[in-house]
Amino acid sequence: MAKTSQTLPVLTSTLLIFSFTVLFSTTLGLKNQEKLSHLHFYFHDIVSGPNPTAVWVAQTPISKKSPTLFGSIAMFDDPLTVGPTRSSKLVGRAQGLYGSASQSEDALLMAMNFVFYEGNYNGSSLSVLGRNSVLEAVREMPVIGGSGVFRLARGNLANGVPVTIQR
Repeated sequence: MAKTSQTLPVLTSTLLIFSFTVLFSTTLGLKNQEKLSHLHFYFHDIVSGPNPTAVWVAQTPISKKSPTLFGSIAMFDDPLTVGPTRSSKLVGRAQGLYGSASQSEDALLMAMNFVFYEGNYNGSSLSVLGRNSVLEAVREMPVIGGSGVFRLARGNLANGVPVTIQR
């Protein structure tokens, strides 16, 4: 039987729209005051072409044979914009890693920080760690902390837009 060589699939630009609510505490003297924030931005994960923002950094021997790429890990530094086009105003970056964590479905383990550059959130960040069921129309991932105005943040990151994966 002839051997065939497989490579990781080539994805084109994937646009994710995130809208989420975050609770965070601010300590004012002896009082803790919780504030509610609702943020909406566009996340551009570009894994092909001349200027990718995400790159595959590791895979196991079984990753190439797995329909879910189980064991593959990517690092990313993706722009966050106010609009759906890549040329929209940059408000921050999503930085972290994701890895294929399921042998039976397209699901990623994601660890990332959203670092903001604009307005009241300039210099602040949110930390997200959780499961991303890639093909689900609506997904949620937990916000587990933050810095700056998001110190002690908690909440959920929700994506209401299906993602198209090209294989």
